[in-house]
Amino acid sequence: MDTSGPASPRPGRDGAEPATEDGLDTLARILRRAATGPLDAQLGGLYLRSADGDLLELALTLGAARQFTRPWHRVGLSAPIPVADAVRGDHLVWIGGPDAMARRYPRVAVAMPYAFSLAAAPLTDGTAGYGALFLLWPASHPAELSPQESRDLTDLTALLTAELARADRAGHPLRPRRSPLAVTTADGPADPLALALARLPDGLCGLDLNGRIALVTPNAAALLGESADRLTGERPWSALPWLRDPVYEYHYRAAVIGGTSTSFVALRPPDHWLTFQLHPDATGLTVRITPAADGQHPTGPRPDAQPAVHPRPGALYHILHLAGALTEAVSVQDVVSMVSDQIVPAFGAQAVAVLMAEAGRLRIVGHRGYPPGLVDQFDGTALDESTPGVQAATNPVPAFFENRTELERLYPGRHETQDGMAAWAYLPLVTSGRLIGTCVLAFAEPHHFGVEERAVLTSLGGLIAQALDRARLYDTKLGLAHGLQDSLLPRALPTVPGLESAARYLPGTEGMDVGGDFYDLVPIDRDTAVVVIGDVQGHNVNAAALMGQIRTAVRAFATADADPSTVLARTNRLLTDLDTTLLASCACLRVDLARREAWLADAGHPAPLLRRPDGQAEVLEPQSGLVLNVDPAAEYPLTRIGLPIGTTLAFYTDGLIETPGADLDLALAALSDELARHGDEPLASLADTLIGQARRAEHRTDDIALLLIRSVPR
Repeated sequence: MDTSGPASPRPGRDGAEPATEDGLDTLARILRRAATGPLDAQLGGLYLRSADGDLLELALTLGAARQFTRPWHRVGLSAPIPVADAVRGDHLVWIGGPDAMARRYPRVAVAMPYAFSLAAAPLTDGTAGYGALFLLWPASHPAELSPQESRDLTDLTALLTAELARADRAGHPLRPRRSPLAVTTADGPADPLALALARLPDGLCGLDLNGRIALVTPNAAALLGESADRLTGERPWSALPWLRDPVYEYHYRAAVIGGTSTSFVALRPPDHWLTFQLHPDATGLTVRITPAADGQHPTGPRPDAQPAVHPRPGALYHILHLAGALTEAVSVQDVVSMVSDQIVPAFGAQAVAVLMAEAGRLRIVGHRGYPPGLVDQFDGTALDESTPGVQAATNPVPAFFENRTELERLYPGRHETQDGMAAWAYLPLVTSGRLIGTCVLAFAEPHHFGVEERAVLTSLGGLIAQALDRARLYDTKLGLAHGLQDSLLPRALPTVPGLESAARYLPGTEGMDVGGDFYDLVPIDRDTAVVVIGDVQGHNVNAAALMGQIRTAVRAFATADADPSTVLARTNRLLTDLDTTLLASCACLRVDLARREAWLADAGHPAPLLRRPDGQAEVLEPQSGLVLNVDPAAEYPLTRIGLPIGTTLAFYTDGLIETPGADLDLALAALSDELARHGDEPLASLADTLIGQARRAEHRTDDIALLLIRSVPR
């Protein structure tokens, strides 16, 4: 069904919403009065947090900022740009020139390679965050904010925050309009001087804050080869095909954003070379046009410029930003998340879905923004059906539907058109000449896809395809590795009368999330059981495979009624006979439940912890031999451990206590204290407690195994 709702008011020619008196107008007055007064900023804007709090939406633009901020109208809070950093860190972000921008925000610097300084400040009152303010100063501004500017900026953010908080308390929180509200920096247009200017031999043009020609003298029109009526209200690079080379618009942007005069020479076909001198201020830009003097232009012929599509800095930003973000994507879901966080907000889309053709069916490999369960009904669609999703996943041609009528004209009556959206972009995902799927961007309202936007989205599809192909390969390898490891670790510990047990395994967060940590509990007879834990060097499939061999060997030797010392010695000799350079640590404990004692042999493994029935915990110090696969003649002494009822033993691998920069002794002491404090808990709860801090860690460079046993009555 159509959920687009009633049409919104049509924006003006420059894209601005018609001004109406509401809270945004109050914010606009505050921003204009302060930013153009004490702070004397030339450009700026104000972002408000979206209703769900996940996005920043541009609500106000100051000066000519509207035409430069299009790539950033809607940004995720995780975006690497100054306003997002200001909100996330709740502090002022100051960028004192192009060098600082290049160091801290290289993607923004490539998209905006101009000389300017920028401040981004959060709008928060300590209890609620409303958004962020940003202001730009020309290249002439010092590299640091002055103390007075810092105070004025603090006062401005306080005024804006107070107005936002007042509206919030009144039950009418302020939200951005469909397009940002433009805040001018001038009190009004200057007195017309057209008659005086017309007498000058040079050509003069006046450009407003949106880059449109507001005034053009007759001589300027003659030099440009167009009538004044044809030029007025247009942007020069739109009205004059020979000025569509991006280098000319670059000079314009450099003048406006940097606040300094600049010039360039251009050829008006067939052979008229013209000099353009650009002089900006806070209200617009004046262009002086004169015939180029000899020596100011190339002597060789230059072909006429033809109308073409050139990437604007905003388009370059999207391509660069997504390319950088996708280098961090590992799994297929990472790719979907990157596209959702970076591309969906930038283009104003509501939802995204990634589709792939597999085994004659359409598969949804990831989606974001759709209501729960809606996309699942399309999963498994046969590839011989006529649906937009099937067509997109089997045809390497992008498809854009600006409204529901266009889609239903090609696919009448299809249920895919009833997804609650009103416009769609189907981007083919092609890599190495192979079509691997499609990325669907869905819009809640009808959306016009301009030529440049279509070109940018198609280019982004190629980047997504490459990342998705890598991610699928990673997911496949990861699934195989996890399958191997899961098959080698015990699915559940066996029940041994008189001995409780609990185990936990936690993979690392780096690489393929597979390692060589292992554990086992082997019942021998009614009164005997063997406990083993080990750690094979490395974090790959080879380590997991060797882990399986060691676990099998230990189990076999232990079942043959060998003592722990003999078990480790035989396993060590077996390893040295294998063609591997990997090392392994291992601890083997033989429990005698009739005598309530145990014998431990250790091959370079971290010392186990023991908690006595009285609640005291300590680190055992058994005699230890060499790690396995070093010396085939190594010996492994036995250590006796008493196991009265209520005694708990904790075996673990080094990933539980070894973290970069941490003191090993302190970490071991802290683990022992945790065991002492929580040792009376059920063993499963105790295991969760001991491994809990490691589980919450964002990065784990090693996998972790934990095995607990407790002596209990039979």
